[in-house]
Amino acid sequence: MIQDRDVIFIDPPELSVAERMFMPQIMDGLLVTMKHLFMRGRTTQYPEERVPMRVENYRGVHRLNRDKDGRVACVACFMCETACPAHCIHIDAGESPWDDREKYPVKFEIDELRCIYCGMCSEACPVDAIELTAEYDIVGLTRDEMVFDKEKLLEVYDVTVGGKPRRDPKITGYKTTGNSRDQE
Repeated sequence: MIQDRDVIFIDPPELSVAERMFMPQIMDGLLVTMKHLFMRGRTTQYPEERVPMRVENYRGVHRLNRDKDGRVACVACFMCETACPAHCIHIDAGESPWDDREKYPVKFEIDELRCIYCGMCSEACPVDAIELTAEYDIVGLTRDEMVFDKEKLLEVYDVTVGGKPRRDPKITGYKTTGNSRDQE
């Protein structure tokens, strides 16, 4: 049972007439609006103008990397599918025709509309087979166009092979992009 000494009574603060009519809040809102009205040069005319991005930490469209022989680097370990919090990665594994691995992905799909671009899939991958690129301007007219299959993910790799967004390419050995001081 609650006793009287445990109860704390709080008196509401006395508000002035202006505070009761929300005048300070209205004036603050008008001040913000006036700042935005008279400040120019902050709008980017996309797609003609592009804002420079920090490539080394941006997470955009996924790509599926190739190994040094040009094959898909994925070994179908299901680590990315397991780590994905949005459950947007679906893999069907098959027996590998190559001697250097047991399995390879027969089907590898990522639903880019369902993805939250957290990067957990690339962090979980033990062979750096999947990673997020700096590409962000993808367009699909239907939902099916935004489900990237293995071939489309490899096409993204072919387009973005010139750079690797991550700073520490452990296994694949691709060139690092980003600030030159980070590469030293």
